[in-house]
Amino acid sequence: MRNASALSRFVAMMIATGVVLGGCGQASYSPAPDPGSSELGSSEVGSSDAGSLEAGSLGAPLTGSGSGAAIGAGVPVAAGSAAKTRIGRAVDPAALPSGSTYRNPDNGRNEIIVKDTSNIAVLIGDSQSEPAYGWPRQGLAAAGYKVFFCGRGGTGFVASNGKTGNYIDALQRGDWKLPYGAPPLVVIEGGGNDAARGASDAQIVANAERLIASIQQRYPAARILMVGTLGRGAHYGGGRRSEVDALLGRVADRHGLPFVSAGDWLTRYNLTGSMADRVHLNRQGHAALGAVFGQRLQSMGFDYADPGMLAGLSHYAGRAAGAGLSH
Repeated sequence: MRNASALSRFVAMMIATGVVLGGCGQASYSPAPDPGSSELGSSEVGSSDAGSLEAGSLGAPLTGSGSGAAIGAGVPVAAGSAAKTRIGRAVDPAALPSGSTYRNPDNGRNEIIVKDTSNIAVLIGDSQSEPAYGWPRQGLAAAGYKVFFCGRGGTGFVASNGKTGNYIDALQRGDWKLPYGAPPLVVIEGGGNDAARGASDAQIVANAERLIASIQQRYPAARILMVGTLGRGAHYGGGRRSEVDALLGRVADRHGLPFVSAGDWLTRYNLTGSMADRVHLNRQGHAALGAVFGQRLQSMGFDYADPGMLAGLSHYAGRAAGAGLSH
């Protein structure tokens, strides 16, 4: 797993094959570090790769200019940047160009037009998910999904970053916007900022349940997958991060949702030496953990679109597991 050249090739493969949609109806910006937040401060957060511009994209984002250009591999959807909001039942959303902002009359919220949501994974997350090379994005892209990211570094179930509210508040007040349509998968990742800022179990549970209810109401046919808080594990100094990971697992179980625990992944997969800072992985670490996450998706019944990619994931995930600590 520590072979730099092999991991570099894997990163290139992931970027070349992963299709990632910039999302959520807001321009990319670098969130100001919030004192006391362990989720901010990484050079990877708020970089030019984060937000609506993706690594490996073919230039500037598409705009809602009326061209109706198709979304291709590696080309992000514009976050409604040049489109006017279209309102009312008289407007046919199917006729709007990709990236347009559309006021959904069924819920009164602005949403982003995506021409084909058949293999979209809506990813709600924090700075673990925000970079284009983030491990949740890499795993989802390898599983055959186009990723529509909603969230910002420094946020969580309770935590906000000053500009963007916590997950449920940001959704309700439009800090970021969901895609219009019926994506098959919604992934909710986070908890690290809540752990860092002292959010209580009761606060986290209450807001997580509000978010789940809102997503289930908006996308009743979608599968919802919860991904816990990346950490070192309770026996290796994981502290509150591992506690929040376990708490989110209980929330998911209570709602009958699949859950991926990441509370000990840094030590389980021997990634403590692949850190950009205390809580964020470097690019090689993201690539290695993206492989692990992709394998976990496969084991949970998520289909892989590319057998070649699956072979690559098996190779790197196997090396990561082989280097991991026994528990």
